[in-house]
Amino acid sequence: MSASAPRILIVYASQRGGTIELAEAVERGAKQEENVSVRKLHGTLAGPEDLLWCDGLVIATPENFGYMAGAVKDFFDRTFYEVQGKVDQLPYAVVVRAGNDGTFALSAVERIARGYPLRRVTEPVLWVGDGDAPLAQCEELGQMLAAGIAFGLFGRADRAS
Repeated sequence: MSASAPRILIVYASQRGGTIELAEAVERGAKQEENVSVRKLHGTLAGPEDLLWCDGLVIATPENFGYMAGAVKDFFDRTFYEVQGKVDQLPYAVVVRAGNDGTFALSAVERIARGYPLRRVTEPVLWVGDGDAPLAQCEELGQMLAAGIAFGLFGRADRAS
């Protein structure tokens, strides 16, 4: 186990409720691990202090016009320079609620994440179209991220695992 309990930050945006449903499933999964702290914040409310606090990040965004939600982009815009050099290799994962195929929204998040640089530690979860929400996949993602941090598999470059 790491010296402290895993801290997971979930940054989301949701207009019609689908993406928040996915974010809540990620949170449920993360909380299956012992002593996990989770902050689930809308992109307009999450800031640099939240990013510096966490041991793992989950971005949950709808696909808006083939791109990530503006609130998620706003989060990235407001935090980048403040945390530059302080979150290198922070483990992260992505969840996208898509009307098309989600590939451009996912690509945009990943491109920005490389600039921090963050480290994607699992395959993204894409919910495309009107089918059932992949809640089990999101719960597994949350639990895997929390367990990976707890067992020292996903450490940040600036923190001892």
